[in-house]
Amino acid sequence: MGSLMRRYWLPACMSEDVAEPDGAPRKARLLGENLVVFRDTQGRVGVLDELCPHRRASLVYGRNEECGLRCLYHGWKFDVTGAITEMPSEPVGTPLSEKIAARAFPVVESGGFVWVWMGDPDNVTPFDPPIWAQAAAGNISVVKVHADCNWAQVLEGSIDSAHSSSLHSTNMPSAETVASSTATSTAWLRPSADKSPRLDVQKLDFGFRYAAIRTPIHDPDLRDYIRVTVFQAPFTVHIPPTDRYRLSQMLVPTDDENTMFYWIAWHTDPAKGIAQDDWRRFCGAEVGKDVAAVTYRKVRNAANGYLQDRAAMRAGDFTGIYGIPVQDMAMWESMGRIADRSEDRLGSSDKAIVTFRTMMLRAAQAAGEGEDALTPPIALSARLELTSFEGLVDKADDGVWPRIDRTMMAT
Repeated sequence: MGSLMRRYWLPACMSEDVAEPDGAPRKARLLGENLVVFRDTQGRVGVLDELCPHRRASLVYGRNEECGLRCLYHGWKFDVTGAITEMPSEPVGTPLSEKIAARAFPVVESGGFVWVWMGDPDNVTPFDPPIWAQAAAGNISVVKVHADCNWAQVLEGSIDSAHSSSLHSTNMPSAETVASSTATSTAWLRPSADKSPRLDVQKLDFGFRYAAIRTPIHDPDLRDYIRVTVFQAPFTVHIPPTDRYRLSQMLVPTDDENTMFYWIAWHTDPAKGIAQDDWRRFCGAEVGKDVAAVTYRKVRNAANGYLQDRAAMRAGDFTGIYGIPVQDMAMWESMGRIADRSEDRLGSSDKAIVTFRTMMLRAAQAAGEGEDALTPPIALSARLELTSFEGLVDKADDGVWPRIDRTMMAT
């Protein structure tokens, strides 16, 4: 799976994590490797191996100054390419400066993120911007939270439409007054009270999409309420939107037992969207309040029972846990660091889960044999299949996906 992941550009951190030139370097961990991310004096972003190639001290504590990152131990300084620019502990003109370099990774900034290539340096895949990079200027808002479990069980939560009708029922209640998912400051109202969606999965060359079909409150004999979720391999999910913003998630493997959870709210229409502070407040993921600065670890966590409020549950709150992401993480982390899937008892609402597991196991096996199993995400942003959807769809006899695509194109 690590070989497969390294065929894709990976988000090392948010751009805001290293917003300031010559600001504090940030540690990033991806696929079990520790990195340091910094923005130099000229605004260029560098991503290096965390440890100095001299004596293996951490560069996270280094001085970021004058277009380079200086190790505190002996003062060796590296630019964004990993080249040594100063070696004060060595004689002037030493040939070591030409023989030694820090391991540096190709970097691209796009859509509010710093992306890094950790695969074959001689075979770098061209970078294709994420779909939310199409958003209007300033209309990308990101929630970031650390999850104490394997990335796959996090992703399986993102592609599980059925759980939202139970786990998130307080935040996503049914409402007779709406015709689509309608966002307020505290909830997303839905035009259906159906908790048992019928799933239709369509495999694609870059992953799959699936339709969760529910019975609407009004005119159930004429229309279906359909929510389309897209899985873009290997770790991105595009979730059904609201009337105010579109939604994408990245479930990025820190290592086998930890994940960085990113939830992006965005829109191409400058009149829509949600402000960064409002998005984090809605999700219960405000930095410095709900999650720690720098590490993004949760204040509400397993050690304190996610601060679950049983009195609130008796008063009508379904979970007693504040914030959609933490509600999810309570479930994901309760499975253990790596869930034992052999104990699962799957049902008809788990079709997307079965498809994900089968697809990714086969893709990992192919990657291990040096073969391609999934199409790298090149120029996908214009493809209709990459777009999530939710809404009322007229009934017809020509199948689910023709009806969905007609409705998507019309809107």
